[in-house]
Amino acid sequence: MVSVGVLGATGAVGQRFVQLLADHPYFELTVLTASERSAGKKYRDAVNWRLDLPLPETVGDITVADTRIDNLKNVDIVFSALPADLAGKIETECAKAGIGVCSNAGFHRMEPDIPLVVPEVNADHLRMIELQRDAGTDGFIVTNPNCSTIVFTVSLAPVRNFRFTDIRVATMQAISGAGFEGIPGMSIFDNVVPYIGGEEEKIERETLKIMGKFDGSEVVNAPFSVSASCNRVPVIDGHSMAVWLDIKESVEMVEKAFKNWKCPIMDLPTLPEKSIDYMTQPDRPQPRLDRMKGKGMTISVGRLRPQIRYNVMGHNTIRGAAGASILNAELICDRGYL
Repeated sequence: MVSVGVLGATGAVGQRFVQLLADHPYFELTVLTASERSAGKKYRDAVNWRLDLPLPETVGDITVADTRIDNLKNVDIVFSALPADLAGKIETECAKAGIGVCSNAGFHRMEPDIPLVVPEVNADHLRMIELQRDAGTDGFIVTNPNCSTIVFTVSLAPVRNFRFTDIRVATMQAISGAGFEGIPGMSIFDNVVPYIGGEEEKIERETLKIMGKFDGSEVVNAPFSVSASCNRVPVIDGHSMAVWLDIKESVEMVEKAFKNWKCPIMDLPTLPEKSIDYMTQPDRPQPRLDRMKGKGMTISVGRLRPQIRYNVMGHNTIRGAAGASILNAELICDRGYL
C-alpha cells in the first residue's frame, strides 16, 4: 500500500479526498492536515462533515496535523486541496523532499515543467515528471485542472481529430465549486450570477495546455482558441456547459465519434466504466439525474445539434476535483513514476 496524506482535509474538496481515499485499494490514508485551529484534534472533531455519505469510520480517529513538511515525511503522495495562495510553498517543499504531489490547487498548473493532466485526454504529459527529476527534484508535482476545464476537456476527447479553430463554452456552475462558505444563500437563491472570478481565464488557458502536444521538452499549446462565459447557478453539485465548435463535419459524424470513443487508459480503480456517457434524450444531461454516474466520475454529453453544439455535465467536486487527482495518482503508480 502507498502511504498518502491530504492537505486541507477539512474543506469541501478535502472532504471528498477523505471520502474517496478511505478504502482505496492502492492508497493508505495516514496523514490529514488542516489549519492550526484544527491541528491536534481527531478528524471527526475537527471537520464539519457535509457530504451525503457518513464520515468513514477508518479516518475519524486520525489526529489532524498542521500543514508543515515535518508532518509529511512518512508519506509517499500528498493530495492537495489547499487554496492556491497557500499551496505553492508547501507543494514545492514536498516535491523537494521526495514526496509525490497530486494537486487540485491552481498555483503550479501553468508552469512549463509541471504536467496538467486529465488521464483520458493527455496521459502522456506525465512524462514531464522526468523533467522535474532531471532538474534535481526527488519527488514531483502533477496537477489537475480547474473543475470546469476537466469536464470540458473530457468532452473534447472524442472530437479532437476533427478540424476546428474556435470553441465557445458557456458554463452553469454549481455552488459547491465555491466551497462551503463561498456563496451566501441570499446571493444565489432565485438567482444566476454571471461572473466567477478568474474562471473564464482558467478554462481558456488550461484547455490549450491539456489539449496540446508534449514534444519531450515542453508542451506546445493546442492550435485553437477558447472563449468562455461562466455563470454560478443554484445547483448544489454538477457543472453544466453548453459548447459550440466550428466543426464542418455533419452531426452524424460527430455523434458517431462520441458513441465510438474508447478511453485510452484502463483498469484503474477510480476510472469509471464510461468516462463519457452519450445521451440521446432531448432534455439531458441534468445535474440531479446524472452527476453520480460512474460514482461521480462519468461526464454526460447530450443535446448534440447542427452547427456543432452540445451540452455536457459532470460532478465538480468528484470528477472535477478530488476524483481527478486520485485518478492521476493511480495512473502515476500504474506507470511506475512513484
